[in-house]
Amino acid sequence: MSSAGRARVMVWHRAPADDADAVAKAYDQISRHLEGTPGLIGNELLRSTKDPHRLVVLSEWESLEAFRVWEEGVSHRPSTSPLRQYQDREQENFFEVFEVSAAF
Repeated sequence: MSSAGRARVMVWHRAPADDADAVAKAYDQISRHLEGTPGLIGNELLRSTKDPHRLVVLSEWESLEAFRVWEEGVSHRPSTSPLRQYQDREQENFFEVFEVSAAF
């Protein structure tokens, strides 16, 4: 199956200095809640090898349209709220959406 046309969403987070696992706990809670969401293929929590408090959530969607339908839906904001406090707003683009244009 080709991944061209799929969408990837990246949201950067920063864990508090006194709780390096805070983002992971919130991520786990949200991931369980989002299980079975139409169009969502899966997601990953990636931790920086240079800074254990810097993380990114990478989600993969069947299409940009599937992501946008979910993002504009009423359940989007409440379901992702546990992670919102950890978003790394010091990043110029703490949230980005990419559409896969080619894959091998």
